Amino acid sequence: MTRLLRAIRLDVSDTHVFPLAAEPGDWVIPGTFAFRNYTDEGLTGKIRQAFVSGFLSLENLGWSTLATPADLSPEERERLIERLAQHFVDEHGAPALEAARPVAAAEIDDACELAAELDLNALLAIQREIDDEGAIHERFHLVTPSDDKSHARIWDVTEDE
Repeated sequence: MTRLLRAIRLDVSDTHVFPLAAEPGDWVIPGTFAFRNYTDEGLTGKIRQAFVSGFLSLENLGWSTLATPADLSPEERERLIERLAQHFVDEHGAPALEAARPVAAAEIDDACELAAELDLNALLAIQREIDDEGAIHERFHLVTPSDDKSHARIWDVTEDE
């Protein structure tokens, strides 16, 4: 079965740092195309945070810092292609759904290719930057637990008596 990425939220920080946060479990893609009209100077505040470290939700078009791979059915893939194609028409100037579908399919296929290389339950993060010529570069990295044992637990959970 094909895999795609889902938003995962470990704390509430996404709801504070992005213009709109993806909901946990939303299907997400890198979504770098969303920044095609920005310059480095034009990226400020919450939009900059989305640019630097956000995956785009295909559900609410919000952003998630982390993504994890999950199985994607062919029917769900087709639904997501239609959703993204409509977004391209509504927000990015695509002339018609027919023109937008192949581009949407390519975006989703690229994200599926990325997810296919990951183990289930892996945590993936993205980092973007704009170079001096205005080109956007993205890098992906796995978030792994630290082997550093210097962190102390700040609370314990105990049963009420």
